[in-house]
Amino acid sequence: MKKKISLLALSSILIAGTAFASGYRIPEQSVDATAKAGANIASSTGAVTSYYNPANMSWTKDGFQLEADLTYINLPSVTYTDNRTPAMNGSSKSEQFLIPTFFMVSPDVSDFRFGLSFTAPYGLTKRWDQPYPKSTAEEYSLQVLEMNPTVAYKINHMFSVAAGVRMIYSDAEVRSNSATHGLSRIMEGDAYEWGYNLAVSHTPSDELNVSVTYRSNVDLGLEGDVTLGAGGHTQYTGGDVTIPAPAVLGISVAYDFGPVIVDLTWDRTYWSEYESINFSYDSPALHPIFEQPISKNWDDSNAYRIGVDYELDQNITLMAGFAYDETPVPTDTLGFELPDSNAWLYSLGGKYRINEQMEVGMAYLYDYKESRTVETAGINGEFTDSAAHMVTVGFSYDF
Repeated sequence: MKKKISLLALSSILIAGTAFASGYRIPEQSVDATAKAGANIASSTGAVTSYYNPANMSWTKDGFQLEADLTYINLPSVTYTDNRTPAMNGSSKSEQFLIPTFFMVSPDVSDFRFGLSFTAPYGLTKRWDQPYPKSTAEEYSLQVLEMNPTVAYKINHMFSVAAGVRMIYSDAEVRSNSATHGLSRIMEGDAYEWGYNLAVSHTPSDELNVSVTYRSNVDLGLEGDVTLGAGGHTQYTGGDVTIPAPAVLGISVAYDFGPVIVDLTWDRTYWSEYESINFSYDSPALHPIFEQPISKNWDDSNAYRIGVDYELDQNITLMAGFAYDETPVPTDTLGFELPDSNAWLYSLGGKYRINEQMEVGMAYLYDYKESRTVETAGINGEFTDSAAHMVTVGFSYDF
């Protein structure tokens, strides 16, 4: 497949985020995770343990467990109000997506359990039509798909450990167009990358679960053909750039109070890996601006999550969640590619067990982003109205 990589466009390809987590992460990949605002590590059960906490596969009931989910995402328009002149104001386009996911856990085999998940753990899109925002961020989109086989081993009735391989495919499209400077960029590219994940689960009693999970850093390398436009001239050349998808550490505690299970989760995303963007080309770039490294200097970010399961009866389970998620983007490197800010997440959902083998569920999450004022050499204004809506439906089957 022919790929076109634009220079400045790729400088921000992984920061045009989804508004669900710091940067561009999407922690919510299942009904349970959406309903509990991502607090689904220590309390995870069923087929989704293969992704959220594979060490918990040792504690799930014996037999094959399958789950398929479909998530609808709506990103409302973000408003930018410039402090200098209304001519620089803008509103991003609203966006809508459908994301399918799948999870599986095998029966017990001599204290080993095997799992498999297909997820979309990262994703982004941001489009602006107005001249000023469009000059650096006409369109940024990234789709990431992950297949994650995992294996867990039950050491004893209190400890389980697990590990997995992350197989990641990413596909990107980016466009920018500055009429003022006569510069244009187009990119269509993809990449295949590898990583790993680890997990440990400790159950000192039937009521308590303490779990730690770790997903490794993965460098998403995009390479292909570059198309650059400057002063009425067009250049075609080869190029490449590498951008880190940072590691994530999760520590989670869940306690079963009877009909109620409470999950407290803290996760840290190591965005400090994202210091700058550097590009290389097969031939000198058409314009000097295309060759300049771009500083990012992101910070490690924390998210604090709480999720609650309430077993109303043997067939109905209600869930709710809340989270506070810090932005990793410092003011001096924030732009139209991702007008990110600290987020407050509110969620609820429920599951209905049809019979001993089948269960259906539905969940809703609202992500509210704080307004953010930016005063840099390029931007002097306020971003408002950033938010996200997520609805997930799912079906699980055990046999």
